[in-house]
Parts: sequence; C-alpha cells; structure tokens
Amino acid sequence: MEGNNFSPETGFDSFHGAIPHATLSFDSPERYRGEAHFLAHSGARLLALWADSPSSIRASLILREGVVLLSLSLPKDSLSFPSLSSIFPTAGRFERTIADLFGLLPEGLTDLRPWSDHGLWLVPPLAEGRPSLHQPFAPEDYPFVRVRGEGVHEIPVGPVHAGIIEPGHFRFSVVGEKVLRLETRMGYVHKGIDSLFRGRTLFEGARLASRISGDSAVATSLAFSKAVEEALNIEVSEGIRFVRALLLERERIANHIGDLGALGNDAGLGVALSLFGPLRERMHRHNLTHFGHRLLFDTIVPGGVSTFLSPQMVDALLQETDDLLSEVSLLERIYSDHGGLQDRFQNTGILSPEIAIRLGIGGVAGRASGQGWDLRIDHREDPVHRFSPALALDHVGDVAARVRIRFFEIFESLHLVHALLTNFPGPDICSTLPDIPLSREGLGIVEGFRGEVLGWVRIRPGKTIESAHIAEGSPLLWHALEASVPGNLVADFPLINKSFNPSYSGSDL
Repeated sequence: MEGNNFSPETGFDSFHGAIPHATLSFDSPERYRGEAHFLAHSGARLLALWADSPSSIRASLILREGVVLLSLSLPKDSLSFPSLSSIFPTAGRFERTIADLFGLLPEGLTDLRPWSDHGLWLVPPLAEGRPSLHQPFAPEDYPFVRVRGEGVHEIPVGPVHAGIIEPGHFRFSVVGEKVLRLETRMGYVHKGIDSLFRGRTLFEGARLASRISGDSAVATSLAFSKAVEEALNIEVSEGIRFVRALLLERERIANHIGDLGALGNDAGLGVALSLFGPLRERMHRHNLTHFGHRLLFDTIVPGGVSTFLSPQMVDALLQETDDLLSEVSLLERIYSDHGGLQDRFQNTGILSPEIAIRLGIGGVAGRASGQGWDLRIDHREDPVHRFSPALALDHVGDVAARVRIRFFEIFESLHLVHALLTNFPGPDICSTLPDIPLSREGLGIVEGFRGEVLGWVRIRPGKTIESAHIAEGSPLLWHALEASVPGNLVADFPLINKSFNPSYSGSDL
C-alpha cells in the first residue's frame, strides 16, 4: 500500500487471521515524515526504526487497529534521511544506530552522538563504499550529558558489572544519595544480527532469531516465523497454533517467576530467590524433558514447530500448571503481606502514565502505567481468542505496580495454558515451504513477556533471506528506566532496573 493520510479504519490487510498490518512506501522524505506525524496523532506508538540498506529506511508503528510499516527509499547518493525524533522521542537512538552503521545523517536529530559505535569503526561498516558523514572518535570521548550545580557529582557504573550480566554503562548524576539524572549507554554487545540473517536459509534464520535474547527465544523465533509464513502465503494448522501459543505462555510464566524472585531479593528479602527459583527451574527442566531445550530454543520453525504434544505430555503439563497455580498464589500472599517488601516497592521508580504515553511503552511496564496494550487481547488471534486472558492494568507506575502486573499475568497465563492443553485439537504437522518466483516481504508480531516483538523479512527465490530484522521492547524500556530513576536513591536503582528488566542483547542487535 502506498500513499499519505493512511486510514486505520480501512487501510489494513489481514493474513490468515493474523494481526492486521499495512506497508506504506515512500520516495519522498517529506511524505514519510508527514505520515509518521499523522499516525502519531492517530495514537500510534513507535516499535522500531532501522535501515535494511543504505537506501532503505523502515519504521514500524502500532495502532489499536494494527501495525503500520513505513518504508522510505533514498536516492543512491543520499547522505541523510529525515529524523522522526521530534514526533517519537525514542526514535533518536534507532537513528543514531543507522548513522553509525551506514554513515547517514538523521536530519533534525539534535543528539548525534554515536550509539553502537564505541570508537572501533574507522568507517561505517555497512556504508558499502559510499561517502559518509561518519566521524571516528576515541572510546573515552563519549560526551555524557553533565548536570551542573552545587554538590552534584557523578557515579559511573559499568559497562563491566559485578554480577553475571551483560555489559551496559549507567551514568548517575546525584546529590547526596538522590539521583538527579540517569543516562544509559549500550552497544557493547552489538552483534550485527541483521547482517547475520542475510544469505541464510529460513530455518537457519529461525535458529538465529531464537538466540537474539535467550529469555525471549519463543517470542523472537515466532515473530520471525510468522513473517516468513506471510511472505510465503502459508497458513499453519490449528494444532501448530495451539503448540505455539502454549510455548509462548510458558516462556512468559517462567520469566515473570524469575523476575519476581529477583525483585524480592533486590528489595531485601533474600529468601525470595529460594522461593521462586525452584519454580522456574522446574519449568526449565520440564521444557528440556518435553520440548528438548530448557529455554525452548528452536521449538518454533517457519511453517510449524519442531516438537509435538502426546497425551502423556498433556497430562504432565496439566499437573505442572495446577501445582504452579497453587504455589504462586501462596507466594503472592507472602509478597502482599510483607511490610518490608511493600515499603521498598511502593512509590519507587514511578513511570507516570503521561511519560509512558510519550515514550510509547508497552508490555508489563506500560500496563503498570495505565497503557492498556496487549496483543493477545487487542487482536485475539486463534486460538488465544477462544480463551482470551484478562487485561492486566494498573495506573500507579511504581515497582509495586509492575510486581502486581506480573503476578496477575502469571495467573492469567496459567489459566490460558490449562485451556490450551484441555482443548488441544490433535496432530501438529509442519507445513511445507513453497518456492517463490520473486522476492517477497512478510511481517509478524507477537506479545512477548516484555511487550511486542516484531519480525520482518524479505525472502529471495531459493528460500534464502535477503534481509531481516527483529525488534523487541528492550530499547524502549531503557528510556523508561531513565525516566523513572530520577528522584530515587542510588541504592534503589537495582530494584527499579529489575522491575523493567530490559535485555542488553535484545537492544544491541
């Protein structure tokens, strides 16, 4: 679809009952930016912005009605593209990444500091020999924003941390113990994922997608596989859809359980890890036994799944679901009644609904701040629409609200899993992938445990990947974290950070 003044009511295509979406293609920077402005005023949120070549810019936006992909074609000798940062504040870091990789200048972006480049690239790695505006710099020269005033000092944390986590830099500006400003810097684990997709087979692409961020293996590989299936015009069987929905909810439950244990530990309840850890470990062991991998790697493939459900497996998983429901219910009461925990959780790390709207935050963090976005409920794809979970929603926006949302979603996911298992329709057979005479594009989107996960792919004849991109919610969550920390004590940062739980690897593609 091409054109301006896109209409959300009439402009979407739906693929086999999937979430509706439309692609708008432009060769005019003014029309590209004008459409983004129109969609923002229609309530759109920015999910991701990337370049799949030096002459092609993509921006994915989500509305209540569906997903819009804006595609801008640039002239071969272009050195710039229009920035959307004045429309969507979170666009800036995506655009800085494009500048680092392709040497293109985001026109209108005031913050032109490097993002993915840490002083190691003499020329933009994907500029393909074209002239660029890239300026090499020394790693120690990164100009963090300085806060001036009496008694203000800085605390640098990272990129190497004391715990076993990935690298990221946090620069605190503080007075005494109170944080005035937090600025994050990522890019330390940039892996060139988009380039790694190119030339791979579709099944190799699915394996790569599942490894972008290990805790979201199902969500990322499912978004990729749905994009492939749209490009190839494949409709998967009912049994496959049931198994995929089951695996996605298992991933959500396990991650929420792990986060709740870590949050209790960070708030001073050391036994929390001993309470929640065994539940998550048991789920991982059951994953290994029944599906072949603790984190469910490679269970989702284009056209289907690599696993199956026998009657014995269904019985075992139903028993596990009943046990988890009882055990998590008890733990929720412990958390709710523990005065020390609630004192640390409440009024800590508040992300106001107004800021959440401005930043376009979805997922747990968004729903804890009054943003009622959940693809499982908004679009009700088969089979989830038959047993649709209730929307988890809070308006306080503090750590306590994000804890409440996680508990609520665990219970809703457990009920959904029970319904999927008791209504499982039978054989789940992988579809054959057809040949295509011309290159085709496809898009897929799912509700991961952090929020929306987008997959986009262009497939060439011979069923190899010409270009692909995966986007999950972590880049937006780093913005939310920065907005929620000022006014809190430095000692509360680990707790606030964990309550958002953005992925380093999922951001540093």
